[in-house]
Amino acid sequence: MSELIVSVSGIRGITGDSLTPQNIVKYASAFAEYCRKNSGKNSGKKKIRIAVGRDGRLNGDILEDIIISVLRMSGADVINIGIAPTPTVQIATEDLKCSGGISITASHNPQIWNGIKFLNPDGTFLNDFQIKQLIMIAAKGSFNYQDVKNTGKITHDDSMSFYHISKVLSLKILNISKIRKRKFKVVVDAVNSSGSNIVPDLLEKLGCKVIRLHCDGSGIFPHTPEPVPENLASLSKSVLNNKADMGIAIDPDADRLVLITEKGKSFGEENTITMAVNHALRIQSGSGKNVTVNLSTTRSVEDVALKYKSKVFRSPVGEINVVNEMKKRRSLIGGEGSGGIIYPELHYGRDSLAGIALVLNELADSGKSLSEYKSGLPEYFIYKSKIEDIKDPDKVLRKIKSKYSVKNSNIRINTDDGLKLDFADHWIHLRKSNTEPIIRIITEAKSEKEAININKKITSEIRGIL
Repeated sequence: MSELIVSVSGIRGITGDSLTPQNIVKYASAFAEYCRKNSGKNSGKKKIRIAVGRDGRLNGDILEDIIISVLRMSGADVINIGIAPTPTVQIATEDLKCSGGISITASHNPQIWNGIKFLNPDGTFLNDFQIKQLIMIAAKGSFNYQDVKNTGKITHDDSMSFYHISKVLSLKILNISKIRKRKFKVVVDAVNSSGSNIVPDLLEKLGCKVIRLHCDGSGIFPHTPEPVPENLASLSKSVLNNKADMGIAIDPDADRLVLITEKGKSFGEENTITMAVNHALRIQSGSGKNVTVNLSTTRSVEDVALKYKSKVFRSPVGEINVVNEMKKRRSLIGGEGSGGIIYPELHYGRDSLAGIALVLNELADSGKSLSEYKSGLPEYFIYKSKIEDIKDPDKVLRKIKSKYSVKNSNIRINTDDGLKLDFADHWIHLRKSNTEPIIRIITEAKSEKEAININKKITSEIRGIL
């Protein structure tokens, strides 16, 4: 049996293996207790309200049934918004003034996986401290279930996707008429999951002609669902066959946005966040407009921000870490290089719909094709690898830090999330896994060859320590 993964992203496991009815009940019960405790409603009979949505993957309705039943038995009223992107669940949790929220999703993991993401009343993910609180409640196993008079009620609300779209269209930064004038032709690959309707609906309201590639909503993934180039061959082919302006790929819970150019080539996940940042800073320009991205996101964000005299701040990897830093720095926009764009005017969460609107507006303003726009962006290449079976990753990171601290005093060293070595023309980020004996190695440089060579060099140095 595989192990259940518990992190700031919630819990995740293989359905029927590590993700069992027993641990679904345990964590759903614990979350009800957590919400009651943190809403100040300490009496077991006082009502709390929790929003629930799911990413649409096959058999997700089983988890939905268990979770909703447990929450109601725990005395929580439930607003079930059905199949919906994680960002839609986040908006529902905040705007419906819930005590918390649950998104049933395994994000980009394959079909056999599923999981639960837990949300605060403001729609943000639980942070590391809060997750530890939840784990402690779950481990204790002392749950307050209610009698027949005090069980929670369920309300079905299928309006949140329309509400989400309306919120995006009302963003002050957007010039909707200009987007509509371009009459973009767009192919959408939603891996038949939660974005199958909401993404095409948004695009159509933005005046686009939409070709729905994998948008049947069946929850059966037509390919490995992580939206990376090697999984998007059918999308690239469809863009070319339909002579489309671009292809849009999203993951099952629709928080990440990946683009394919009109030439059927990858636009690059890192370029997605850079393009959105460029648009936000250009339209809402002025010094003091901060940007926050994680430590593994491309340096091109800094290059773009420099044009507008804006500062870029970096956080550890993980949506809630970026969000907390954004709040601290009062950032205009932020996100992660995986295609996760966070625009606080909409809400504090990665949101593919917000990203779509921002990049379409930027492209409409530029008058260029997507490939032409890409050619004007700063050019960097990121290469990723990992070393497995490391018994003491902390020791390895300490030795590498010590070596480079002595080696070159001009290197900027950051230890907020593993070890980040920032050189004048490249960077290296070493991250240890919280669940496996692994060190992940991310390098970025001006050319692909250089990024690969730097990665190989640091890998060799690490192996020399083991």
